[in-house]
Amino acid sequence: MTPVLNVSNLGINFGGLQALDDFNIQVKNREIVGLIGPNGAGKTTVFNLLTNVYPPSRGGITLTGQNTLGKATHEITKYGIARTFQNIRLFKSLSVIDNVKIALHNSMNYSLLQAVLRLPSYWKQEAAATEVCMKLLAVFNMEELADATAASLPYGAQRRLEIVRALATNPKVLLLDEPAAGMNPSETAELMHTIHDVRDKFDVAIVLIEHDMSIVMGICERILVLNYGLIIAQGTPEEIRNNILVVEAYLGQQRGE
Repeated sequence: MTPVLNVSNLGINFGGLQALDDFNIQVKNREIVGLIGPNGAGKTTVFNLLTNVYPPSRGGITLTGQNTLGKATHEITKYGIARTFQNIRLFKSLSVIDNVKIALHNSMNYSLLQAVLRLPSYWKQEAAATEVCMKLLAVFNMEELADATAASLPYGAQRRLEIVRALATNPKVLLLDEPAAGMNPSETAELMHTIHDVRDKFDVAIVLIEHDMSIVMGICERILVLNYGLIIAQGTPEEIRNNILVVEAYLGQQRGE
């Protein structure tokens, strides 16, 4: 199967520091891939390069065969890469549904004048956007929270809302940066089901950074391990669990915590 995301020889330097080098990954449609490693290994740097928050120093990135190098972050979103963040980034004072609507702005084409005058074209597109948002929220059993402010949601619900907003851009690849951070065990278990549901219902590939090994080993079909900006191992969960380099660099540390 042709990979939906193809990254080759990706690297970046910050001054004299080599933060990432020779990073290669091919992600197939509907695949769930884990990216693990110690703090500072370069995991979030990978996500920032894929979304062009940082321009890479070298290497190539294609999404469904399209070169995304040099494209603005919002253009890459249009191509089909969406992400969440380790620190939740919601518009806390806005309603749940308005947080999701913001992700639909690329598909809204009424003018400022039409919006100010509340012309029929404005109301028609707003109604269509509301319908899309409510359908997305319903997938996560959040439709009854549509009018609640984002700040009023429990932590786990805020995490789900961020995923809903990312899905509203209709991505081909969804990047999840530590989605279980700050969650309790019941929220973590629910998140695992959510990630599987997202993959199955939205036909999307998922790449996730996560320190919770129960999630990584439980849902990822393939895992890449970074250490000091280099891939030191990749394979199935079982292969990674038994890789001596990974145990020494990361998993042994995790087990000792």
